[in-house]
Amino acid sequence: MIIKSLDHLNSISKKIADKLSENDFIYLTGEIGVGKTSLTRNLINYLQEKEGVKTTEVLSPTFNLLYEYEIKNYKIMHYDLYRIKEEKELVNLGMFSEKQKAVRIIEWPQMIKDRFKEKLEIELNYTNNENEREVSFKGFGKWSNFKNEL
Repeated sequence: MIIKSLDHLNSISKKIADKLSENDFIYLTGEIGVGKTSLTRNLINYLQEKEGVKTTEVLSPTFNLLYEYEIKNYKIMHYDLYRIKEEKELVNLGMFSEKQKAVRIIEWPQMIKDRFKEKLEIELNYTNNENEREVSFKGFGKWSNFKNEL
């Protein structure tokens, strides 16, 4: 699918947000600057508005590894694993703890080997037109037909 504008990306973010529930995993892959954090920002800000919570600035967690957002019924944990070099570092982050009741949005998830029941993998790529992006979806569990729901 080709995304032709930020508005188009925002509408996809809303469709993802409307389907989210506790313990979902969203994996975001693609080159630096392709739109992974923009998609996440749109999704989080949409949920904040929908729940009547003040919208916050959503930054890339590249240097912090994790930003958390409390949105009434949601806790969103936004990870950026770009700087992670060893698998044992993932365990130290506690991101796979079943005690952690949260939606996990993970940029650069390539090192993760576990398969989760409720997961949506989103790959964003540049196109020849600098204002467009190619996006593909691979879903598991309730996400398995997501690309057909767009």
